[in-house]
Amino acid sequence: MKFEIQHDDQTFRREVRAFIAANLRPEIAARGVMDYDPREADVREWMGVLDRRGWSVPNWPEAYGGVSWSPLQKHIFAQELRRARAPVLDRVGTELVGPVLIAFGSDWQKRELLPRIRSGADWWGQGFSEPGAGSDLASLRTRAERIADDFVINGQKIWTTCAQYAQWFIVLVRTDQQARPQSGISVLLVEADRPGITRRPIESIDGGFTLNEIFFDDVRVPARNLVGEINKGWSYTKYLLMHERTISAEVPHTQRDIDQLKRIAATTRKHGRPLIEDPHFRLSIAKLEADVMALEWAVLRVLYTDSDDKKRNSVASVLKLRGNELRQQVADLCVDALGEMGVALFVDPSEPLARADDRVWPELSEAEAKGVSVRAIFRRAVSIYGGSNEIQREIISKSILGL
Repeated sequence: MKFEIQHDDQTFRREVRAFIAANLRPEIAARGVMDYDPREADVREWMGVLDRRGWSVPNWPEAYGGVSWSPLQKHIFAQELRRARAPVLDRVGTELVGPVLIAFGSDWQKRELLPRIRSGADWWGQGFSEPGAGSDLASLRTRAERIADDFVINGQKIWTTCAQYAQWFIVLVRTDQQARPQSGISVLLVEADRPGITRRPIESIDGGFTLNEIFFDDVRVPARNLVGEINKGWSYTKYLLMHERTISAEVPHTQRDIDQLKRIAATTRKHGRPLIEDPHFRLSIAKLEADVMALEWAVLRVLYTDSDDKKRNSVASVLKLRGNELRQQVADLCVDALGEMGVALFVDPSEPLARADDRVWPELSEAEAKGVSVRAIFRRAVSIYGGSNEIQREIISKSILGL
């Protein structure tokens, strides 16, 4: 079976690629090649570039600044961004908060907050996970009490990505202590500079500082910051997680990593021959490519289905689960292809690239070696965040298999 993209979409791809080449500054792209932690200035600059072109939030409805692209064109756009190593945008704001506010937010929230997400003026943190309430979000304990015209929040969140940059948090809170777990949850929008908020960085296993703990001590937020209705937050959360788990398949990221894997395997040598000529390693790449292609078209099928289809949430779990596995596989293969060079987190420019008698790197760009092991280490987390693989299998077994 041969899958082909129509001529008009190929023309669209060339248009996107040309725009990125003309507008993405080389020094920003270079940092993307290394897979370094995102720089706030890089992300904000790139979001501004895309916003001026009208492309910063292609997944939003046109009425709110989105574009009239097909799901396939949106996918192509994401592919080209990853291929060029452009900065990953504030995905919490653009991919999660924005769609939730468009669907459930008040007129004030849409009018005041959506334009600032679109332009990159505001960065958002996702205050969902807690110690003891990660994949099982319904057990969260952070609470909010309504006092006059405010909600007063007390509790703790953890693993909040890029919270050090955030101007706002979207926070799950318990507003009914007596209701069953899923029935007493609300969604609040919280300005990050409110008195009583403390942010503490967490060093991750790769040595990065993208993760944070957030503490709320008698933090007061106005009642207008409530999303939708009180105690209806679980419904909004399921809507948000469906979006998160679909994009968490991360097909464009994995395709970019496969391209890098091929370059590494073509330039590293084993027993005097390019590693990519080794039949076992070549078979591993081919199988991985076939699996990613199957996942890609599965994602596109979901993106083309009705957004009100109740099966989308459980199918999104399938996509996230499979995407997690493939992202880890390609990261591990890149490390394997580097051989002993894969042990180093970053290559010392003063050191030669050769490290073993039977494998040398005469042509391998130093940039291709940097960050590979770091990425593989951090990819251990993809099967945990956004709902662990175990939780996804439980959703699949109940919602799809009826077990």
